[in-house]
Amino acid sequence: MKLKKLLEKWNNITNSLNILNSQLIMKRRINKAVKILAIIFLIFFLWWLIYSLNFWPGWLFPSPQTVIKTLFKGFLNGTYIWGILISMRRIFIGFGISLLFGTALGFLVAKIKLLRQTIDPLILGLQTLPSICWLPLALLWFGLNEKAIIFVVVMGTILSITISVKGAVTSIQPSLINAGKILGARGVNLYRYIILPAILPSYITGVKQGWSFAWRSLMSGEMLFITAGLGQLLMFGRELNDMAQVMAVMMVIVIIGVIFDQFIFGNIESRLNYKWGLLK
Repeated sequence: MKLKKLLEKWNNITNSLNILNSQLIMKRRINKAVKILAIIFLIFFLWWLIYSLNFWPGWLFPSPQTVIKTLFKGFLNGTYIWGILISMRRIFIGFGISLLFGTALGFLVAKIKLLRQTIDPLILGLQTLPSICWLPLALLWFGLNEKAIIFVVVMGTILSITISVKGAVTSIQPSLINAGKILGARGVNLYRYIILPAILPSYITGVKQGWSFAWRSLMSGEMLFITAGLGQLLMFGRELNDMAQVMAVMMVIVIIGVIFDQFIFGNIESRLNYKWGLLK
């Protein structure tokens, strides 16, 4: 009976702590949202203030109201919706390929000494190459089509993910692996129970960084030759001297980037770091 009461008390204490933790997390999120909204309001105010000072003509530096009207118009007539869907399809394909092969290559480079000595310096060198430099090669190989853009996305992303995975695997403490082997973790089980859980926080951070590289590579590819997508909408605005459209599309790109960075990858990263004891 005493043991049962102690267990009930322990469960009550645990539930209370979980409720307090949830309330604390919610409070932090609300405070963060308030700060973000305050920053956005400040940016729009400064934007309106600069516009009011008439440093540039209205067609060159439009007001916030004009850009927002253009933004709503683009969504209402479907132009921005189709642009977003086409760009997202391309980036999901390119990023998916990069994630699959970049993860595998990162593990191989981390575990095979010969690859670390030969391929690793080459990967680091190619990573410094801007993704736009791959476009002429892509056009010569694939022509003016979807494959060329996806190739640019892949080459702009895969090396970043490879380096992140390799760094995460090589940074695992040898004592952790040795402890797993002593407890009987061998072969696949060693990766399943020791290595993969150990690299997850760093891996998600690398994936998050790879997504940002993929997004930049996609915009570079779409802007340089005529094809549907957000990048081409930017170029149409430039060619028509429609700065309102240029800034509206830039806002769409920023909003999509923030959604994926903060609410998807950022949320996964925070949960993993909290679970692993890296975040309080």
